[in-house]
Amino acid sequence: MGLLYDLSTKYKTLSIVGMAKNAGKTTALNYLIEEAIDEGIVLGVTSTGRDGESQDLVTGTEKPRVYLEEDMLVAVPTLLYDLADAGLEVIKKTKYSTAIGELLICRVKDAGYVQVAGPVINAEQKLLCRDMLELGCSLILIDGAIDRKSIASPDTSDAIILSTGAVLSRKMNKVVEETAHVVNLYRTPELEEGAIRDAITANNFDDKIMLVTGDGKITKLDLITGLGAAKEINGAIGEDTRYIYIPGAFTNSVISDISLKNLKQVQFVLKDPTKIFISAMDWGLFRKKGFRVSVLKNIEIAAITVNPWAPAGYTFDNRFLLEEMQKAIPDIPVIDVRM
Repeated sequence: MGLLYDLSTKYKTLSIVGMAKNAGKTTALNYLIEEAIDEGIVLGVTSTGRDGESQDLVTGTEKPRVYLEEDMLVAVPTLLYDLADAGLEVIKKTKYSTAIGELLICRVKDAGYVQVAGPVINAEQKLLCRDMLELGCSLILIDGAIDRKSIASPDTSDAIILSTGAVLSRKMNKVVEETAHVVNLYRTPELEEGAIRDAITANNFDDKIMLVTGDGKITKLDLITGLGAAKEINGAIGEDTRYIYIPGAFTNSVISDISLKNLKQVQFVLKDPTKIFISAMDWGLFRKKGFRVSVLKNIEIAAITVNPWAPAGYTFDNRFLLEEMQKAIPDIPVIDVRM
């Protein structure tokens, strides 16, 4: 049995997330589709944005096309329906809209290439997946075509497949380091159940920064972002402040001017790890100073795919890249889908 069969026994929805453009995400999608054909798994395929076109609409570079087999389900907007090489039967017109037309759920009647698209809003993507499962899919693959950080959100799917590769850097050790850093961030511990978590989830409806005492008392700051607001946050921390909820992006500028005393006193709480935009080096420095962080929900990584080729023309030794990635991240399946 292959990787996809193992994943299908654990998950119903999987997002394929690229760490950058040309990290091999669509190649990974096609590999998993081929496995589904071999294993007899009825797939549903959707995307955040658009994928499956022969040329990248932004860079102009050639892209792998998406080939679907008979009986698979696929999300296709009305304007892309006639562009499919595959024979498609419309089985449901949805209420979800895209920039290129009303979204259709189609069954593949004759195998062929399809341009896939879907909602860019996480909530609608989740509803679309529910619809496709009710129509007979046993597993859904979501291709993160546009907003790679957003589609990694744990609100969208059960787990992700992370695609990484040479496009990140000309130095292999840098590619491995950055990938391991993202894996580490996505595993940020969840805030434990109890009064603090209950207080935060009951009051985070307006996306304001919140200071929380040890017994769950909330003080909201008149800030909807922590970017560049470290001094203001630092000045608001009281003797009884134990947690700080940051609703948006979490960068160096959120904590750079917070005193060492306050940094050790409080724990930061984020919605999920996709909000973190701090380099591996800076992350390590903050942690050494006593910085602590948790999330309301972290992200499960089901597998990692590596691509040794970069559009700039350089490549890594594929076996060595695979070995180094497996050493750095030994407890997650790592595969080179081209090998």
